[in-house]
Amino acid sequence: IKEVTRRVNLLDIWQAIYTAGKVIPTPFATANYFHRTVDPEKLVAIKFSRIPPAYERFGNPMQMMKRHYNLPAKCAGKGLRPMKKEDAASMAALLNKQLSTYRVAALFSEDEVLHWMMPRKDVVYTYVVPSEEGVTDFFSFYNLPSTVIGNPKYDSLRAAYVFYYGASSMDLKLLMNDLLIKARDEKFDVVNCVDILQTSTVLEDLKFVPGDGSLHYYFYNWSFPPTPAKERSEER
Repeated sequence: IKEVTRRVNLLDIWQAIYTAGKVIPTPFATANYFHRTVDPEKLVAIKFSRIPPAYERFGNPMQMMKRHYNLPAKCAGKGLRPMKKEDAASMAALLNKQLSTYRVAALFSEDEVLHWMMPRKDVVYTYVVPSEEGVTDFFSFYNLPSTVIGNPKYDSLRAAYVFYYGASSMDLKLLMNDLLIKARDEKFDVVNCVDILQTSTVLEDLKFVPGDGSLHYYFYNWSFPPTPAKERSEER
């Protein structure tokens, strides 16, 4: 961290925003983690989650759990496709319009949208709903895998983390459900997110469950009053 700070200071930048799972003086906002099961059989096998007690009374509890978390075969977004370079300008306009309504937000240039969201396999995935006027809706998620130790069948956990999204023509719940479908199609085991932006409005309907971790947000060399998570928009 000290080396990062030194290099940033050399560019004459003296303020920053960062996140940590640890509480240090003093976060200006805290968000909670939520998890959405995609592959229940694997998550139970590696002890990431367990079969709910309510399912134990059935003859095949795992089958009931799979049915509960089953996703549609196809996405709802009309013409949904991976992001292309030419989408960046309209994505930036849509994203900045929505982010500008929050007390704390990052605003993106076209180049920054390309840098952070242009699809790269096993790194970041972005899908858009195109129209003649440009992108009307989009979502992105990134890959953050973990090593599984001591399991004879699985050696890694593929976790997708919700990144940025924008919705102008689609209902947010449908858009985020399309994100879950694409994460499943890309062989992710679980989708994780924090309850910022409008995400908290769809978590229950999309069968996300609360995790046991929190993410704390900090400013470096800048004073700012405490802010509810729903009023800020930076991802990790």
